This record gives sequence, C-alpha cells and structure tokens, in this order.
Amino acid sequence: MARLQHVLVLGGTGFVGRHLIPRLSGTGHRVTVIARRRHEARHLILLPTVQVVEGDPLDPRELEARMRGTTAVVNLIGILNERARETFAAVHVDGARKVVDACARAGVERLVHMSAINADPAGPSAYLRSKGEAEAIVAASGLEWTIFRPSVIFGPEDAFLNLFAKLLALFPALALASPDAKFQPVFVSDVAHCFARALDDDATIGNRYNLCGPNVYTLEQLVRYVGVQTGNGRRILRLGPALSKLQARLLELVPGTPMTRDNLASMQRDAVCDGPFPPVFGIAPAALETTAPAWLAAQGARSRYDPLRAQRRP
Repeated sequence: MARLQHVLVLGGTGFVGRHLIPRLSGTGHRVTVIARRRHEARHLILLPTVQVVEGDPLDPRELEARMRGTTAVVNLIGILNERARETFAAVHVDGARKVVDACARAGVERLVHMSAINADPAGPSAYLRSKGEAEAIVAASGLEWTIFRPSVIFGPEDAFLNLFAKLLALFPALALASPDAKFQPVFVSDVAHCFARALDDDATIGNRYNLCGPNVYTLEQLVRYVGVQTGNGRRILRLGPALSKLQARLLELVPGTPMTRDNLASMQRDAVCDGPFPPVFGIAPAALETTAPAWLAAQGARSRYDPLRAQRRP
C-alpha cells in the first residue's frame, strides 16, 4: 500500500496539475498548491485533502515556508513562450535552482520534476536549452529526484490540438509551418499517473523518463486528424523553411502568440521516444484515436453553432 504523503505541487493550476492533483487527493495524499491567484484554482479548492494558498510559487521565502512539513515536491512550472520577465532562464533555470535550494533549506528530500523531451543544454531552441539546464540543476542537487520528459501532451484542455481546432474553424485554409515535424503525443492522464506513481515508488529515484504515446505523427497528420474530428477539414498549405520562419516571426505579434521562432527551432528535433513506455509505471499509454474524438467533436459542434448563436443575439 502506498504511504500517504504531504505533497507541495508547484504549477498545480496548469494543464497537468488539473489531472495530477485530483489523483493525489483521491489516494489520500495531502496536497498544497501555491497559486498566484487563488480564485483561478476553484476546481482544486473543493477537493478533499487539498489546500490552495495564494502566493508566488518561485519566491524563495514562500517556497521554503510552504515546504516545511511536506514530504515531497512536484515542480510542474513551465512556459512555452517568453513574455516580459517570464523568460525561459527565469522560469525554468532560475526556477529549478530556487526549488532545489528551498528543498535543501526546508529538509525536503523528494523532488519530481517536469522537463521536456529533447531537453538539452546544447539544444536548437532557448526552450530546450533552458529545460536541459534545469535538468542538470535537479540532477546535481543531491535530492531524491525523478525527471519526466514528455512529448507534446494532449487532453481536453490542451493548448496543442485545441489550438489547431480553433484555427481550422476560423480559416478556409491553413498555412502550416514545419509540416513534417514529428510528434508522439502522450495523454495527460497517463502523465499524471506517472507523476503520482513516482511519488510512491522509490525505484524511480535518480531516473529520467521519456513519456510518449503509442504512435508517431507528423504535424500535418495531426492537423488533418483534428480537422476530420471537428468536421472542419481544410486545405493545408505546406510551408518550407523560409516561409515557416516568416510565419513564426509574424505570429509572435499576434495576441496569444500561437507560434514563435523558438517554437519552430524546437521542432528541428522530432519529439519522439527511442523506446517503449517505461514499464515501471504499469500502464499502456492511451492512443490519440481512443481519447481525442470526444472533446474534439464537441469543439467542432460548438464552432458550428457559434454563428447561429450570434444571429440570435438582439
């Protein structure tokens, strides 16, 4: 039987945290979540054994204070794009260093850390380099660490498949940068399972795990799949390297920043695993085709009804 723990989850209000924290609470673990804005964690506040406190999850004093009395820390904090002071160096590298230092001061030995597949201090993008540098900090910390390196994570609230669903609903054709980039998407529930299992299994200490789903797709294949599932199949305009860079440069200026030149640089390396799903976690990863149709079809239906709703407004 798994031992009950008091776990501090950083980045718990994000995509993976929304799936991990109910899982931890459901198995009896006490969970503390630091949220910059507590009202944004309403979905977590009502869970038994979960405490949501408002604060800065990367403030050293806040971290140390909240870590005291906990048995483990899960660091899910990460960004895909830089914005003002939220740079890759500040969030990933300095953030990892602050978490590690706070663990040492508070006497917390166990740390489970979210990285990314292809994380590498010498990687082709600032994102991957910062993830690689953060891994090095965690691995050299002397803590009982486990590092996860997932490919792109998909699920009902993801910012990947759902982004393309929205774009396909808006435009009659879609210009696609780096259409042959490869991904091996992994289901968010499977990622959450692995994080929770790692906290209960000392055999995972000192290991890095790549997490991927069962199938590899090109970006174009994924976009076409989303179009079929949402009923918004569109013409795909494949962009070569030069036009891909131009598009990324222009999209950096669009609200929401759907793509950047750094994102494009990350796609120079295929986000695929070089082996099977880690057997220590005891599951077969879910395929995209068995989980995504439910929410993609619903999103497609909403997009088709939106014009009708607009016409009915006075």
